[in-house]
Amino acid sequence: MSSFDGVRSQDYNVSRFGNVSRFGNVSRFRNVSRFENGSPTTVTSVADDSTPRGDDSGAIPWPPIGEQTDEMMRAAFPLRFGLTEGKVALVTGAGRGIGASIATLFAAEGAAVVVCDRDIDAARSVVQAIQSRGGESVPVAADVTLEDEVAAVMSTAIDRYGRLDCAVNNAGISGRFGSFIDLAVEEWEEMLSSNLTSVFLCLKYELGIMAAQGFGSIVNISSGAGVIAAPGLPHYTAAKHGVLGLTKCAAQEFAAKGVRVNAILPGTTRTPMIESLIGGDPEVEKRVSRGVGRGSIGEPEEVAEAAVWLCSDRASFVSGESLLVDGATICR
Repeated sequence: MSSFDGVRSQDYNVSRFGNVSRFGNVSRFRNVSRFENGSPTTVTSVADDSTPRGDDSGAIPWPPIGEQTDEMMRAAFPLRFGLTEGKVALVTGAGRGIGASIATLFAAEGAAVVVCDRDIDAARSVVQAIQSRGGESVPVAADVTLEDEVAAVMSTAIDRYGRLDCAVNNAGISGRFGSFIDLAVEEWEEMLSSNLTSVFLCLKYELGIMAAQGFGSIVNISSGAGVIAAPGLPHYTAAKHGVLGLTKCAAQEFAAKGVRVNAILPGTTRTPMIESLIGGDPEVEKRVSRGVGRGSIGEPEEVAEAAVWLCSDRASFVSGESLLVDGATICR
């Protein structure tokens, strides 16, 4: 950990992020009618409308553009200023599907995002989408089953942004369906390397950085197969159960050091794998949807909402948890 010994400051130097959109998805703010012709004029306090603020009408005179402060914005929009405002986040397997949605939402909520994927072109595409909305992001290519490449990803995050507040370990594979007795040792080893060893390696470096800082939050992406069996996928089931074991061990060991570790267990979600299975056939989608508690497939953005919330300060007392995001499919 000598390369990260200097990462101990809790100072948030937001100016290093470049052009970070402080509002992300503005549609998330309520009472948009406060704006006239796209510019704010006066804002009535929503914290306590009975208390006059600024004059007898209870309205706050809005200063010219460039003179607003963070405190003014928080007073105007007290419910949501950005769940991860000013934070630095890392997402692995972020080139598509759930990982891409998580990276995009982190940026919309105010974070600078390190987008990691084996496919650098896919990572760049996600970064370009984030930057087109005014967000700050950088792409990194890595195979997170290899320790030296994981270490390089962490160094990129620290060298560029100076710290690491949030990490989502999402990279993994789905594997081939088949009988337990027909499973080749090579398939078993590939699955555990991609879906379990990768999480261990990322945790090893993320925990070291965050413990040195004295703060941080990590989310590991497991699966419903982390708590029940997935028929025909014994190697996948074993790996995803293992992710929950790593999550619990890390959460307990590092809680006193200010680091939280949780896991998300997505149900059937509209990822490239599921889309390939459906093949654009509405009847196939109906059959797949019947296996979901709510009767419809989950969207990657729904899983992203849970991941970003767990990484935010709103979840400050949540650690060691395994959160099912599956539309009431398992209900353990």
